[in-house]
Amino acid sequence: MNDSTIPTHGERFVVVLNRPQDVVNIATSLRAMMNMGLTRLRLVRPDDFNAYRIAGIAHGSEPLIKHIEFFDTLDDATADAALVIGTTARRRTATYLWSHPREAAPELLACDATPQRPVAIVFGREDTGLLNAELDRCDRLLVVPTSEINSSLNLSQAVLLIGYELMLAAAPTERPLPLPRRDVSAASAIQVRAVFEQSEAALATIDFFKGKNPEAIMRTLRAVLRRAELTAREATLLRAMGIEVQKTFGRAPYRDSLMRGATDTADTADTAGLRDGDGADGGAAGLRDVGGDGAAGGAGGDEPQT
Repeated sequence: MNDSTIPTHGERFVVVLNRPQDVVNIATSLRAMMNMGLTRLRLVRPDDFNAYRIAGIAHGSEPLIKHIEFFDTLDDATADAALVIGTTARRRTATYLWSHPREAAPELLACDATPQRPVAIVFGREDTGLLNAELDRCDRLLVVPTSEINSSLNLSQAVLLIGYELMLAAAPTERPLPLPRRDVSAASAIQVRAVFEQSEAALATIDFFKGKNPEAIMRTLRAVLRRAELTAREATLLRAMGIEVQKTFGRAPYRDSLMRGATDTADTADTAGLRDGDGADGGAAGLRDVGGDGAAGGAGGDEPQT
């Protein structure tokens, strides 16, 4: 059997809602199933069913709604099941085979189930859950660990959580997170130094230091920014912000390491006079490439001053 003919876990499991009361809960349960790759829903004597309302709540669910199966009894709904799994929030004293969904999921996936002989996961009525007589029909019970503040889950929450554990166990390889669309190369030393210089110049421009120890404040700020491990793009943005603060107050931007070029290799540039208003002429060179998403503010439109 090649991979294309192997049934997915969504085909080998059926979700059974036993006597559900609210059509909204049917819809949200169906949506939770879709989120977790489960495609087969069976309903046992629902109090209300409206396909149009369900489709309006669970967008895109029309193909699944068409294949919902209806039954008069729980026995009929699970008659073809290879394994019947009950769900409950209440730990009864009667002897049952209990499991948490996370530990049970790999075992359920390993069950010799097929689309013709599926694993049935049964969820009880909203107000009572599964009754003892209904639990007696189950081969195994799942209970989701919850807080003692309120141990009872909404019907669709229970479907979602159990479906989530099955999906993770079915595809244990971590799915890659989305990657940034833009370059995320680390900022160079000279870029970071320029950020420090423009930050100090901007703070001096707004008289932030007010007689405090500027060196101590800047040492803390440099530590914060270094922990952030700035990308080149982030460094360019922060530098642009510092330059714009100075220009807004009518000051010529401080001529930082990038403006001077890489010839100045000192870790701390000489910023003496910044707090006295003697900033050298400079510009926002290289800042326009940040403006693609508007992040650079007004800095992007000005040519560097020389």
